[in-house]
Amino acid sequence: MAVVTSRAEFKEYCLRKLGSPVIQINVADEQVEDRVDDALEFYRDYHFDAAEDVFLKHQITEDDITNRYIPINDLVIGIKRVIPLYEKLSHSTNMFDVRYQMFLNDVYNLRSTEMLSYELTQSHIQLVNDMITGQVPIRFNRHQNQLHLDIDWDEALVVGEFIIVEAIRVLDPDVYTDVWNDRWLKRYATAQIKKQWGENLSKYEGIAMPGGVTFNGSRILDEANQEIEQLEQEMSLSYELPVDIMVG
Repeated sequence: MAVVTSRAEFKEYCLRKLGSPVIQINVADEQVEDRVDDALEFYRDYHFDAAEDVFLKHQITEDDITNRYIPINDLVIGIKRVIPLYEKLSHSTNMFDVRYQMFLNDVYNLRSTEMLSYELTQSHIQLVNDMITGQVPIRFNRHQNQLHLDIDWDEALVVGEFIIVEAIRVLDPDVYTDVWNDRWLKRYATAQIKKQWGENLSKYEGIAMPGGVTFNGSRILDEANQEIEQLEQEMSLSYELPVDIMVG
């Protein structure tokens, strides 16, 4: 069996699955493209193999500070945290700061410091810092492609600095071509195209063709709807990650 590695091969596979070229599939190429996009969208939203956790770096520019947001690639569907920003806002270079004094007196010579005591003290300081200072609130909407940080942009960030964003990014099938060969995705896209085929033929239901042949689009449409329902249920039971527990 040939491995599907591109969008064009994926479309041809789905049409062959429906009977092409032996049977004429009454679906325009534009409609096929739309149904493939619909299948990919559903796949990206629910399949655990459709997205990955990544760390993205971004260099602060004048436009970022002026706009008060950081532009995000449209493949990113979620933001978990911004890393270096917390380091800068929560740590102090004040010589009277507890952390500053600890590093000054202990870190330079860890041979004279008990690691267990040092680790417990660091954890306690971090806990106090989280309770008093807290993490910088972030806001992100995947349809805006903008990461908003609720901070004083003029004071907290400097042009040229880098920040690291921990994000969830969907896999680009043009880069990771194995996505096109996903078994569930091929079946779901085929069912979506079949549904479009049934909807097209149902417009001519009951019209007799030469030789007494009549269209039966309703049957194709019903079969496709049933297949889509079964595949979406399979996605929910077998491929969708459980919902994270929210603590707050």
